[in-house]
Amino acid sequence: MRKFLLICAIAAVAAFGQQPAFEVASIRSAAQITPDMITSGKLHVGMKIDAARVDIGYLSLRDLATMAYEVKPFQVTAPDWMAAQRFDILAKMPDGATKEQVPAMLRALLEERFKLVAHRENKEQPVYSLEVGKNGPKFKEAPPAETVSPKPEGKADLVLGAGDQQVRINRTGGGPGGTQMTMSSPESGTTKVSVGPDGQMHMEIERMTMATLAQTLTPMLDRPVIDHTELKGAFTIALDLSIQDMMQMARTAGASVPVMSVPLGGPAGGPAIAASDPSGGTIFTSVQKLGLKLEKQKEPIETIVVESAEKNPTEN
Repeated sequence: MRKFLLICAIAAVAAFGQQPAFEVASIRSAAQITPDMITSGKLHVGMKIDAARVDIGYLSLRDLATMAYEVKPFQVTAPDWMAAQRFDILAKMPDGATKEQVPAMLRALLEERFKLVAHRENKEQPVYSLEVGKNGPKFKEAPPAETVSPKPEGKADLVLGAGDQQVRINRTGGGPGGTQMTMSSPESGTTKVSVGPDGQMHMEIERMTMATLAQTLTPMLDRPVIDHTELKGAFTIALDLSIQDMMQMARTAGASVPVMSVPLGGPAGGPAIAASDPSGGTIFTSVQKLGLKLEKQKEPIETIVVESAEKNPTEN
């Protein structure tokens, strides 16, 4: 009897320690994004969790590893080819599984179908420390979430994503003075965007945490931005971005954007600076206007190091 109970106990512990996994999952190469897909609102990008179904669109193996290990993109060290090929995944969660278990199930899927092998380690990296400036922050706290206007239910010019990740975009003006639009999402509330004829972009975000601000700035600079402001809660933030900043962000995300040069001295001429220049002069100025600053330093960062992986998944 004791032996039987011991066997049951061992089996229970083994079952408890098993990594959760999707019941079934289909992995296919994603179709290239076309202008028609964007204008028709049929862009399939990101992850949507609906009841027991997980729908992932147009993500690279590097993106998937980032989600599976619940880290930021700069915390993943992986071969360059992992950012090239894009995949669509449709998976079914087992009964009783929760949204919080999805990363672990995705990790199991990558290990099984892509033979992904990775480990965690702390690596010292050069970073920008986002800190409060000498005279303090120059922005206001965002209104409480319950008082934020709900996202519009009417027709939007463009809808990206779904559920908590949905972003609705409406063009509100344009012409010689540039383009104006509004974006709304559950996380950020309403964002007002104006783009001048020279490509300069002014953004007013209704709700943004300092961690999200750091994450937003990272793709436009030459090193990760880490939030050390110790400012809690959400704030209303304004950012001024140049066309170079936006091109650098797109390039960091994997888009094929050509390197262009623009004259520092204006149309009349003067020394030129490449659009991929990582100095981020416009970013530093925009951050300073917020009463914040970016300081160079080195910091140990938890990093996911991919040791090996297959370029193509095993059959569905």
